[in-house]
Amino acid sequence: MNTKNLRVLTLLVVLVTAIILIDGCVPEKPSIRNRIAFTSGRDGNDEIYVMNSDGSQQTRLTNNPARDWCLKWSPDGKRIAFASYRDGNWEIYVMNSDGSGQTRLTNNPVIDIDADWSPDGKRIAFTRRHDDNAEIYVMNSDGSEQTRLTNNPAFDIDPNWSPDGTQIVFRSDRDAYNKDIYLMNSDGSEQTRLTNNPAYDGDPDWSPDGVWIAFASRRDDNKDIYVMNSDGSGQTRLTNNPSLDGDPDWSPDGVWIVFSSYRDGNFEVYVMRADGSGQTRLTNNPASDGGGPTWQP
Repeated sequence: MNTKNLRVLTLLVVLVTAIILIDGCVPEKPSIRNRIAFTSGRDGNDEIYVMNSDGSQQTRLTNNPARDWCLKWSPDGKRIAFASYRDGNWEIYVMNSDGSGQTRLTNNPVIDIDADWSPDGKRIAFTRRHDDNAEIYVMNSDGSEQTRLTNNPAFDIDPNWSPDGTQIVFRSDRDAYNKDIYLMNSDGSEQTRLTNNPAYDGDPDWSPDGVWIAFASRRDDNKDIYVMNSDGSGQTRLTNNPSLDGDPDWSPDGVWIVFSSYRDGNFEVYVMRADGSGQTRLTNNPASDGGGPTWQP
């Protein structure tokens, strides 16, 4: 065997060994150390709840006659940004992880939703939506210096920061009204399309290592969870269900994905491994529990 072939064989052995070791270390269940926040209508209107990642100890954080939803943990796990209709229109609020200190960050006559924290916790990207247009904005975590990043007559919504803070992935229907996933630098420059499908592609969420982006798509006649490389290549379906699966969010270790599903006749929160295996229901309530589940860092 020549030197080149020996090197290739050695590399293959190392890779296979690493895969076996990694696969053998994957736990059967997520650690309950990191909690999952979600929206539920079980108390007559949408409120924000939190639970352990095994579905135990489900606790309400907000208690308001208006809707509270569309939530995201801060990078340090101490705060939650969310959208609320409590002031007569959708605004972005922030609260402590126990529900205390609820504070409004935006105050605008239009719709402000889809908050997502930068990895350093200093900024929040969000969607500002008018009747016929929506754009991606960014602001400081105290609500100051609200700045527009996109400027397009179509809808640009649902921003999600890359783990290194240099890029933001989002959904847009700017190309023939197809709902696709796009990528831009965190200052709004170099906007590039990652998916190109006549069906819906949305709900993007970056893996903690920055390698993958989970998303939802209707390309196979129903809404399922997919994953792709961060450059848009390697698009692969993870769920295959005749009902609706959406809102994927990665666990901090990148091993699990929490998502919402309608497969049991109403929206519930589910969890699965990052390869789509081990799909398990965490909530079980006659009301909707599937509102944008998100993992505590």
